[in-house]
Amino acid sequence: MLVGPERQAKLIVLGIESTCDETGVAVVEDGYRILSNCVLSQIPLHERFGGVVPELASRAHVEVITRMVAGALKEAGLERRSGRPALDLITVANRPGLIGSLLVGVTAAKSLALAWDIPLVGVDHIHAHIYSAAMRAKPPFARREPASIFPAVALVVSGGHTALYSSSSWTEHRLIGATQDDAVGEAFDKAAQILGLGYPGGPVISRAAEGGDPRSANLPRTLLEPGSLDFSFSGIKTAVLYHAKGQDSSRKASLKPGVKVADVAAAFEEAVVDVMIEKLRRAVRREAGVCSAIIAGGVAANRRLRSRLESFRKEQSVETLYPDLPLCTDNAAMIAGLGFELWETGRRDGLGLDAFAMMAR
Repeated sequence: MLVGPERQAKLIVLGIESTCDETGVAVVEDGYRILSNCVLSQIPLHERFGGVVPELASRAHVEVITRMVAGALKEAGLERRSGRPALDLITVANRPGLIGSLLVGVTAAKSLALAWDIPLVGVDHIHAHIYSAAMRAKPPFARREPASIFPAVALVVSGGHTALYSSSSWTEHRLIGATQDDAVGEAFDKAAQILGLGYPGGPVISRAAEGGDPRSANLPRTLLEPGSLDFSFSGIKTAVLYHAKGQDSSRKASLKPGVKVADVAAAFEEAVVDVMIEKLRRAVRREAGVCSAIIAGGVAANRRLRSRLESFRKEQSVETLYPDLPLCTDNAAMIAGLGFELWETGRRDGLGLDAFAMMAR
């Protein structure tokens, strides 16, 4: 990628994100300067169900996507030329996610690309989360020499995904670990439901844990076989249920006498963070020449995880990179940013771009 005086023209990119329950549209210049980043959350729509309902999510995207595009363009202050906005590229998350939701975003992106005669690039949503760490305001990491960041290990932790990568650049990632059952964010949601804390689970568990004792419950750290980089979080939610409500109890049962929600939340959070840190440690030791560890996704906003990462950085002598808080959750700025990088490497997608529910292997 050319920067500074070698590259005069600025590339203005529209990004669209609709992989799950956030509708996002953003405009980004040259892969890192965010001109607009509009996100509409569907939490009020899904919270009474305790999780995302795919059919409701896709319908909600259909209802708002057109005005979200209009709003992002207006916020970016783009001038019109020849009846279309001053855009150079359209990018869209086309994998992985809820297939109905993905199709809404992909269809919108292809329609705009056709109507405005603008090139199109499809973006892997999980890889875009990794790239969000390059969009921090100070300094703009995308402008640093790649040799100071890569090779890297990258951990993406969110409501729908838990994946560990060996990354050789912002656009090249090799999957080295994934969850065998629940994603970490899903485990947070289920633990919060058991404790009666609400939805989504990540923020409410974190707030409840502030006054709790993480040593109050001996919850399992499932690390699988020695050296494994895969994850499993199904066991810990069952352990939380039994500790808080009793052996073989239902989620609707009352808490046992003497059980403090803050203590259980703190113990759960500590156990989950222990697992994530250990998997990062294993990856750094296994992969050759690692310069940095990148942590991204909604759970990367967790305060306890960020605190532990500082100790991890000193212990492992690697840099730790993670996004600013607004870019941890699903957003379209990261889609536009990574789409720009893919375009610079020669990536081109036509109107035949498809959507894929499963993550790339």
